[in-house]
Amino acid sequence: MEANLQRRIQRYGWDRAVATYEQSWAEQLKPAQQRLLEMAALQPGERVLDIACGTGLVTFRAASTVGPNGHVLATDISERMVERVAAEADSRQLAHVAARRLGAEQLDEVPDRSFDVVLCALGLMYVPEVAAALDEMYRVLRPGGRAVAAVWGARSHCGWAEIFPIVERRVTSDVCPLFFQLGTGPSLQLAFSAAGFETVTTDRITTTLHYASADDAADAAFAGGPVAMAYSRFDEATRLAARADYILSIEPYRLETGYDIPGEFVITRGERA
Repeated sequence: MEANLQRRIQRYGWDRAVATYEQSWAEQLKPAQQRLLEMAALQPGERVLDIACGTGLVTFRAASTVGPNGHVLATDISERMVERVAAEADSRQLAHVAARRLGAEQLDEVPDRSFDVVLCALGLMYVPEVAAALDEMYRVLRPGGRAVAAVWGARSHCGWAEIFPIVERRVTSDVCPLFFQLGTGPSLQLAFSAAGFETVTTDRITTTLHYASADDAADAAFAGGPVAMAYSRFDEATRLAARADYILSIEPYRLETGYDIPGEFVITRGERA
């Protein structure tokens, strides 16, 4: 039941975040997405599964690389995210892009050995059962196929990390109790190996999340991310207090013209034998 509760929280939380997600995070997540795509080394004509696709920031870059002779299936637990990707694919007339609402741990509609590459850009931290998600990634890959996943790094290297205790002090959110675990030490690499992947490699990169103002930084943390559902339930006084606490937590990173908040990403690649 606990895992199911977390999935429901993720589903409806990201439904609420869809309107502000790209505005809040598109630039900030680019370094992780770029490195993930570099490690994936996509080729024209390949079939790609993009798990936890969000608004399609990785989906459409992958679609551009594999071209019309390839195929990209974007999946997400959020119905609104999937609808956003489907509408964008239709607007761009990309017949080789499809979107479907599926959880990472149960890709029931995806046949065995049907994809050349599986991508998961900053989604695994939110999955209640990571081992099951990696097993599914392995299952749907053809022999010789590759999977690449990016997660946030260690808590001590992510300057925005106080968002979780700030929310938890006001409401039990159960958003992602082990959020930073996969990015700590060799955890993600070990998880890939345990799922059967071979030739497993990991890259760790540091980055800076720039926001032009305190309000922009707070909007990203509360409305455009994983605590969006909990935040939506706060009354006005609670929202103001939570935002004030968060802005105080990032005070060390304030500049004359905004905030430069440190962050870290871990990207791991593995192959199916």
